[in-house]
Formats: sequence, C-alpha cells, structure tokens
Amino acid sequence: MIRLAVRTGVAPHCAVAALLLYAMPAAAEEGMWMPGQSDEIGAAMREDGLELDPAGLSRLDAAPLNAIVSLGGCSASFVSPVGLVVTNHHCVVGSLQYNSEAKRDYLTDGFLAEGRGDELPAAPGTRVYVIEDLRDVTAAMLKGVTSKLGGLDRYERLDANRKALITRCEKQPNRRCDVRPYYGGASYFLQQQLEVLDVRLVYAPALGIGSFGGDTDNWMWPRHTGDFGFYRAYVAPDGSSRTYAKDNVPYRPKSWLRIAGKGVKEGDFVMVAGFPGTTRRLRTAAEVRFNFAQYEPLWQRLLTDYAAQLKRATAGDREAQIRYASILQGAENYEKKLAGDLAGADAIGLDARKQAEEEAYRDWVGADPARQERYSAAIDALDAVAAEYNAASLKGLRQSLLNRAQLLGSARLLYRWAKEQDKPDARRESGYQKRDRKLIADRLAQVERRFLSHVDRELFEAALDEYRQLPAEDRDAAFEALLAAIGLDRLYADTKLGDTATRLRWLDEPAAAFEASDDPFIKLAVALYPGDIAAELEEKERAGRTHAARSTYMKGLHAYRKSKGEPVYPDANGSLRLTWGKVAGRSRDGEIWTPFTTAEGLLAKHTGKGEFDAPDEAVAAIRAKDYGPHASPDLGTLPVDFLSTVDITNGNSGSATLNARGELVGLAFDGTLDGVISDWAFVPERNRTIHVDSRFMLWTMDKVDGAQRLLREMGVGDARPVSDGH
Repeated sequence: MIRLAVRTGVAPHCAVAALLLYAMPAAAEEGMWMPGQSDEIGAAMREDGLELDPAGLSRLDAAPLNAIVSLGGCSASFVSPVGLVVTNHHCVVGSLQYNSEAKRDYLTDGFLAEGRGDELPAAPGTRVYVIEDLRDVTAAMLKGVTSKLGGLDRYERLDANRKALITRCEKQPNRRCDVRPYYGGASYFLQQQLEVLDVRLVYAPALGIGSFGGDTDNWMWPRHTGDFGFYRAYVAPDGSSRTYAKDNVPYRPKSWLRIAGKGVKEGDFVMVAGFPGTTRRLRTAAEVRFNFAQYEPLWQRLLTDYAAQLKRATAGDREAQIRYASILQGAENYEKKLAGDLAGADAIGLDARKQAEEEAYRDWVGADPARQERYSAAIDALDAVAAEYNAASLKGLRQSLLNRAQLLGSARLLYRWAKEQDKPDARRESGYQKRDRKLIADRLAQVERRFLSHVDRELFEAALDEYRQLPAEDRDAAFEALLAAIGLDRLYADTKLGDTATRLRWLDEPAAAFEASDDPFIKLAVALYPGDIAAELEEKERAGRTHAARSTYMKGLHAYRKSKGEPVYPDANGSLRLTWGKVAGRSRDGEIWTPFTTAEGLLAKHTGKGEFDAPDEAVAAIRAKDYGPHASPDLGTLPVDFLSTVDITNGNSGSATLNARGELVGLAFDGTLDGVISDWAFVPERNRTIHVDSRFMLWTMDKVDGAQRLLREMGVGDARPVSDGH
C-alpha cells in the first residue's frame, strides 16, 4: 500500500527540507508533474491518448483538479455533489479501528451507514484538505537570505519568511496553508487549502475485501484487493469549516469526479492526480551509499522487530489487536517496502548508476571555469554537510524509539507546547503555534483508542533495549538516571496521562506546572527537554547550510539537464502532482504479468482463513458469476485490480485514477516490491502501479454490501446523482 512512511518516533524538526529534482527521460511515464507544468507535458499526454485540453490540467479552480483532495497523508477525491470522498481502505482503516471494539468489529466486518445520520465521526485528526491555490513565493521566501548568513541564521530567516507567508494566507478563514521547497530550495510554492474539520466515515468493505491478501500480498502482483472506502466532508450551515456538530451539513464541492461508464482495457491512457510524499531521485552518490548500506537496513530491522513485538504483546486479546491494528499495519507495510528498496538497489546496481550520473554532472561543471566558479564550492559544501547529516540520522533513528511509549510522547509534546506558549506566536516553532492547537489536541485524543498500558510497557521496554545500543554520549544521562529511580512499575502505575481528559487539560498548563509535576512521564519529558532542544539547534544549523549548498547544486544540475534538452520536474514533496501512463502488464524473469486480475482469481486465493477470507456474500456472487453490469466485455468477467505504468510514491494512496476524459476508473493503492526503488531511481521496465478497478468497487457496493444509496448518490448507471444524499 502506498502511504506516507511510518515513523519510528519524532522526525527531526526541519521546515526547510532539502528536496531534489529529476529529469524526464525518454519514458513518458516518468515524472510527478506540477499542475503548472502542463504546457511542458501536454503534447506528450495528448500523444499518449489524453482527450482533455492539457491546459485545463493547470487549473485548480476547475474539474478535474478541484475535485482532488488530500487527507494529510493519503490522497482522495470528491465523487458526489454532497461531499462524498473516495479513497483507499487502508486510508480509512484508522477510523474503522477508532470506532471498533471487540463486540463491534468494523475492522473485520466493514461499515456501511444506512443513512446520513448513521455516518460516524472519523478518528480525531482526520481532515479533508481541498486544494485552492499553488503559487510561486520564491522571492518572498528568499528575502534577506544572503551568502553571508551562517547555517542557523539562514534557517531562521527562511523560517520567519515561511511563517509570515502562512500567516497572511491563513487570515482567510478555514484555510490551511504551507510553503514547500522545490529543487532543493531554489524555488518555493505556497499551497493553499480549505481545511474541512468534520469528516465522517461513510462506508468501507469488510477486511476480506478491503485488505484481501493482507501483508502476504502487500506490494505483490497478482493482487485481488478491494482497497477502497468512503468519507464525507461536513461544514456548518453557513458553509464555514467547524468541528463535528449535529447540525453540520455536507460540504458542496465545486466539482466532483464522474464514475466512468466504461472501464479501462489494456493499452488505455490513465492519469493519476494526488499528493505524493517524498522521492529522492538525485541524492548524491554518497547519500545513496549511506542510505542503503546503513540507514535503511537499520530502519527495516527496527520495523521488523516492532511488528513482532506488537503481535506478541496483543496475542490472544482481540481488544488489544483492534487498538493496535492500524499501528501494526503501518509498521508491516513500510518494513516490506524497505525490504523491496534494499533488494531493488542491488538488482539495478544503484550505487554504480548514481556514481556515473553524478560524475557526468560534476565533469560538466569542471569543464568550464565559469561553471566551476558558480557551482564547485556548493558541491563540496553539500558533500560535507551530507556526511554530517548521515551520522546524525542514525543516532536520531534510535533516539526516536523512546516515543513508542505513547504517554512519554504525549508528555514531551505537551511540555514543548507549554514552553512555546511563552513566546509570541510568530516566534513559536512550527507545529506549536495557535494554528496547531486543534491538531495537537486530536493527536492526544487518538491515544484513547490506540493504547493499553501493558502493551505500551512491553513496547517501551523493547525500545529502551534498542536505545541503549547507542554510545553513552548519545544517550540522555538525566533521562536514564530518572527512569532508573522511578522504575517501570511506578512509571505506569503512578501516571494520570492515560486519561484523555487529563491529557487534554495539560494543554492549558504553564511550563512551571510541568516542572513541578510529580507525574512520572511528565518528569521524564522535562528531563529530556534540554537534549531535545540542543539536538534541534544542531539540526537547524545543518539545515541552513544544506539549503545554501543544495539549492545552488540543484541550479547547476538543472542547467546541466537543460543543456541536454531534458525537461525537469521537482521531486515529490507532498504537493499536488499529475502523472500519466498506460494500462500495461509486464514480464518478469519467466513470469508474465497480465494487466488485470479477476474475480475468479480472488476465488482461487480464497481459503476462508486469515488474510484470504473473503466475505460469504462475495464468494457466493462470484461462484454464481453474478457480476451484473460491472463485468468487462474484453475480459468476459469482473476485473478486480489492474496495473499501469504511472509514476507514484507514498502519499499517492487513494489517488484518483482517471481515463482520457477525466472520469474515475479506479484508485491507485500500491506498487510492486521490485519497483519501489523508483523513489531513488526510476526504472521503466520495473515500475508498475496497482489500482483497484472502479468496476470491482461498484460490484462490491452493489452485489455484496447493498450500498445502492451511495451508488445513486454518485450517479452510477441509469440513476441520477442526488443532491440531498438520501
């Protein structure tokens, strides 16, 4: 499943992430393009089969792009005039989990609201972000940034400029704005979105459809998973965004996607619109070597161990398994992706490939004195700061494991919030400003349904074992001494932070109250704070120097690629992107992957047990070949999933897959294990994206779950879309 990376703890604070660019080679499928680049790619898209005017794909105020939304980690889209949102099953699983308990197991059984009044509040923190604008703010971001600034001063100037831009943007009510770097910080764009706070769970099929094949089939082909689910966005009667209230009404989007009356076939044009997370296709050769020799092997092993620990700690306890289901799914998903990354790097000879690419660029710089003067110092500076970052990241990975103790993570978050409140809002760290309070409160509330004391303690003990593998100088002596004095028994017995109301009350307490508290988790958070701040200052200083070096390095790389006649696109960074390709299978070492899987294949995999346990209603309908109007004339049966050559990554989960006319034909939800290396190097013959076919989605709703109300709402078949949602 393609979603944002699961973190083993708190990521380093760095608003100015160093992002890279890549060049479009002969393979048209490569590239996660910004909407504003449609003039560069329009001709190629039309040649491949696009029937829309490519110029329309640059407009965020018109279909289809203004129907595309972000869930803040997954992608989604409006599919009705009354705020119905479709995305992947694994993107709504957190809300299924949050609303489940052993006697009401929506995770296993699925959920369908009989009427709008039966729709359930999504998990705390769930948002629908409606894209409104994506504008270049490079000049404003770089105001006052000069070569004379040191690393920390440069970081703080960029941070101040970014906050000022966001503050101005968010003077408009109900908006969530962000400024992201492109091409290593050589340019910046502000992304403006309407933030919808009231999101409700509408429908998700049973686990035996939505996650059929489980971890066994994850990142694999052939695949037979109905990875889809629905939310609905709600607003106040006056149209303003507000939190859940009974009298809220469905949000009315400016446009919504129509479901294609005819599905795709092999060779058809498809495009994906969504919010891909992060790619790193032109990191330096040294950065790539470090990542695959040290960082990812450690990260993968930590996630493998974490998944095993979660299973042991919850074994035989269905309530515990429900509470930790989404955490376990995320850990297993990303562990498997990292395994694919490591195998893929070896298979394509990534080290040698990157070394050759880098040498060609550096030789180009060295061949001209003017280019040497312009770029050589930046190349050397980037090499040096990247080496520092590599060393710090390994340490940070193990240090972050402490936050696997959810109450310790909550205490650290709360104390930092209190410390930041002593500053003017503009001087507070990003993530701790007034605009962030609701998000923090939601994070704290989520713990209620994703925490059990005995499980948390077992996970914390394992995390401490890993933390203590660090050299003494990289561990926090004050924290360790205090923890030894308290002891784990008292740590969990004496804390009050397990109570949600208590956690939330601490949001209004001053820092002095934390420092006087006798709650053991709060005492540990206070002890860790000086080290946290020191590490953050070091990270900011590195980030400033990285920006100075990489932004210039990227300008040179951009010039080099342009000299070869190659158009360029920025690496994925969570902003809206377009990618396109064809419905296509592939051959793989004696195997032939056909582009579609079918209902008969699902039935062949069905065992009635574990990960391959399809619902009885689905099994019966397939055996009876009761496919109704949803079968494919070309296949002569019901398609389940299909492969395409589109270029996606984490964050694209739930992205709308559109045909040549901009109609919904499926949802992107995964890649193949041998193709995940595309985050680092695009390899056309290996890259394939897996989509759930819209025909299987509609069949499941129609023949298995009886979701005719939603089908009518979406205007499927002969029915007209309804405006009242009934």
